[in-house]
Amino acid sequence: MGITISAVVLLLVVVAILLRTGSLRFGPALAAVLLGFFLASTGIAPTVNNALSSLATAIAQITA
Repeated sequence: MGITISAVVLLLVVVAILLRTGSLRFGPALAAVLLGFFLASTGIAPTVNNALSSLATAIAQITA
């Protein structure tokens, strides 16, 4: 759960920076958020979650 919250915060910061610098407009940002929301309710959500958890574990083992 801690990894998920950290990823959400990190992605939120990245999107906020992109919006403030003008690299990303509000419309495409909203479309990306909605895509993520609907993707989370599909059958691929557990696969994405497992892949991110595995990646986080691998990074933690490399840095330890």
